Amino acid sequence: MHDLIVIGGGPAGLAAAVAAYENGIKDILIIERDQRLGGILNQCIHNGFGLHYFKEELTGPEYAARFIKKIQETDVKVLLDTMVLEVSEEKEVHVVNKEQGYQILKTKAIVFAMGCRERTRGAIGIAGSRPAGVFTAGAAQRYVNMEGYLVGKKVIILGSGDIGLIMARRMTLEGAEVLACIEVMPYSGGLTRNIVQCLDDYDIPLYLSHTITEIRGKNRVEQVVVAEVDEKRQPVAGTEQTFDCDTILLSVGLIPENELSRDANLDLDLKTNGPFVYENMETSIPGIFACGNVVHVHDLVDFVTEESIKAGTAAATYVLEEEKELSNAISVKNGDHVTYAVPQTIRKENIDRRVEVFFRVNQVFDDSQILIKSKGEVLAKQKKSYIVPGEMEKVKLSKKVLEKVTDGDLEICVEEVSKR
Repeated sequence: MHDLIVIGGGPAGLAAAVAAYENGIKDILIIERDQRLGGILNQCIHNGFGLHYFKEELTGPEYAARFIKKIQETDVKVLLDTMVLEVSEEKEVHVVNKEQGYQILKTKAIVFAMGCRERTRGAIGIAGSRPAGVFTAGAAQRYVNMEGYLVGKKVIILGSGDIGLIMARRMTLEGAEVLACIEVMPYSGGLTRNIVQCLDDYDIPLYLSHTITEIRGKNRVEQVVVAEVDEKRQPVAGTEQTFDCDTILLSVGLIPENELSRDANLDLDLKTNGPFVYENMETSIPGIFACGNVVHVHDLVDFVTEESIKAGTAAATYVLEEEKELSNAISVKNGDHVTYAVPQTIRKENIDRRVEVFFRVNQVFDDSQILIKSKGEVLAKQKKSYIVPGEMEKVKLSKKVLEKVTDGDLEICVEEVSKR
């Protein structure tokens, strides 16, 4: 019987395990399906990590190495090259690897830190033939940065998520020609800094409100047809452009790895595709916690780390202390122009001073304000000069504000500030 099992050895799992260890529990096991710790950070050789948490600029492998070193300085056990097949509500973790075979491991608490996966061509249904040369941006990143393969020489990128933007720059630096980045929405899905540093600095055009309508090629991609889309994201006849290329990289969204969450019968949020969580990252099953991209897709690994420390600390508290009955809960609702908010439920008794709520909007705002409402009454507001869907926002709710919520519901809204 372990005190804690952490599923996933990426940035979320590493931070959660370190936090749990530092808060008093010692029998901790990290299970990672890859052959090394670090997760997606191992292939992210660009810099820009760590500015918030470490207050310095690091590459992905450097950021991961900091936490791997912390793990190595503890008694935390690690199972690599091991696949978790199932997690039961009774906290039994079914795993398999080539050395120990099939095992059922029992534990007092679990932290889900499995990260997320990319949407593929099949998920978005692009018409045309099925030639070689179509990759997800993350797969291409691994081929180029870890395996040493250049995946193409004339590249079109569909979608403007951060991985796609970063790969536009990476492919250019490796000698490929990136012809364009195509985005179906009227705004980019990535961070502003990545648009500037990865597209603008290399004169790579970004086509907003466009999509690929056809892929042509027999053995390898030869051409793609790109068309403008209307407000309903339907192609507009007569706007087609044809690009000669040999490679398409897809950066069309990330999905939390939620199969284990479903198997464990956790309550899932249809907006995030991850589990519902409380203010301490506990899920709907007591003793099972979740953090990082398995809950909702983050922009910055620094925020993943902060959230995972919260989950690891709460898991340690769960193991070491008797569980308290907490009934004074507030449901966090998505108000006007808000796509989702995390955590979805806040228990007032668990808040000492304040709680952070992360959310995303569904349109671009310039001068605007974030409103915290309950029963239509505005409890707090915060002005913002710029909010975009591609960048996660957060608000800090004080205990004083939470005490004003009497009916159990709190709503987060965003609205434009009228100019006079």
